[in-house]
Amino acid sequence: MVSEPKSELKLPYKTTSLCPECLRIVNAEVYNEDNRVMISKTCPEHGETVEVYWGDIELFRKAYRFSHDGPGIENPLIEETNCPFSCGLCKIHRSQTALLNIVLTNRCDLACWYCFFYARRAGYVYEPSVEQIREMVRVAKSIKPVPTNAVQLTGGEPTLREDLTEIIKAIREEGIEHIQLNTNGIRLAIEPDLAKKVRDAGCNTVYLSYDGVDEKTNPKNHYEVPKILENCRKAELGIVLVPTVIRGVNDHQLGDIIHFAADNIDIVRGVNFQPVSLVGSMPKREREKARITIPDAIIKIEEQTDGEISREDFYPIPSVAPISHFVEAITGIPQYELTTHWACGMATYVFKEDGRLIPVTRFIDVEGLFEYLNEKAEDLRSSRLKKIKAFKGFIDLRKFVDQSKAPKGFDVSKILFDVLVKHDYSSLGSFHMKSLFIGMMHFQDLYNYDIERVKRCEIHYATPDGRIIPFCTFNVIPEIYRDRIQAEYGISVEEWERKTGKSLKKDIYRVVKKPRD
Repeated sequence: MVSEPKSELKLPYKTTSLCPECLRIVNAEVYNEDNRVMISKTCPEHGETVEVYWGDIELFRKAYRFSHDGPGIENPLIEETNCPFSCGLCKIHRSQTALLNIVLTNRCDLACWYCFFYARRAGYVYEPSVEQIREMVRVAKSIKPVPTNAVQLTGGEPTLREDLTEIIKAIREEGIEHIQLNTNGIRLAIEPDLAKKVRDAGCNTVYLSYDGVDEKTNPKNHYEVPKILENCRKAELGIVLVPTVIRGVNDHQLGDIIHFAADNIDIVRGVNFQPVSLVGSMPKREREKARITIPDAIIKIEEQTDGEISREDFYPIPSVAPISHFVEAITGIPQYELTTHWACGMATYVFKEDGRLIPVTRFIDVEGLFEYLNEKAEDLRSSRLKKIKAFKGFIDLRKFVDQSKAPKGFDVSKILFDVLVKHDYSSLGSFHMKSLFIGMMHFQDLYNYDIERVKRCEIHYATPDGRIIPFCTFNVIPEIYRDRIQAEYGISVEEWERKTGKSLKKDIYRVVKKPRD
């Protein structure tokens, strides 16, 4: 169903969270303080925790206007509904699995100070077999009303798996159309044929860790990046840059990162900034020093690009739900709805022309278009029109496009019509070659935890026990999910080294230490 227009956001409002000390479910309040959005909660044992939730109240209000819940899961995988302690997915989960993460290994060839986990620290090696991975995919493909169709291979460092191409082929054989490889890229640089091998096996995109434009901000792979780009170009394997953003460490280079991506737009498809998730125990003073939220990063982008990209160009993830409503009304087939919580992420597209960056909002009336698609979806449902021929004249997208301000070389209105009405995606090639996705995804930690966000999560983890678990429970409550599951299905480091004849120490390519103040 098409969602009703949202009323104005009223602050403060109530939600539920977790005590960062004992994980007790506690009531929480989200409120405005000095134009920042805060979350406050009190544990009867450990007292009050106050944390910044979003750094700008006006962007928060804008994001809320597009909040929208999806159809949920018709065939839940588990019966319990004690969120977030019974994830798996259950019947109260309100979003689909837009991206399924599969951890291939907890081994890594880097040792980064802020990383979630790696094998030497854990004391065991977790590496599911190809058959276990096939079964994970089959479970995700069985979800109704919309089966999973996108998988991210992650870790640890997934390129350490010698059977990586076999894994990619197996996932393709299970019917997954989009596979992305989440990597630091070291192996893609030092093994010249690896990019082509994974591309030929069926990988679509490299999700490349990239924290800055110099060695100080990006000590992980700064010197390897040119070779990574070169090898991916040869293999025609697209790249999305993924910077982990930390205040005072690399937040001064967000504009530079975007310009670097634009300079390599022939192979870089986007930048997905991830404000750091402050896992583990951290004093409030240290959190304030490192914490950066989605609007903080967006405002810095506006400043660092001299307004070429502004805060007004960004929209929350569920804003695109009208596209799904429209296509579903035409086809009668359930579609993915990106219905994460409005506070989870924001994004835009920009184009490069004559050295300038042109956001899509400068030549498309985005909000007008989305409203129009929702209205037409409702009209199509009520009139029960089933064939495109019956309503070609019924759809006019041209009024939402100012072609005079659009990048030269392709007809934006025609592309929109071909994709939305005719479902012909061939014309998207020119769009993607000229455009750059710029996104924000802020994964939670125990200090800013909001259980309402967990219920709407769309980035999930598959596990060998048949569960599918939202990101912000899998990684934020590792003692219940990630670490417990991987320890159960892993083997000790000693056993792994004995079986493989390898040494974990020899995996390490570089140690990345915490920068000095």
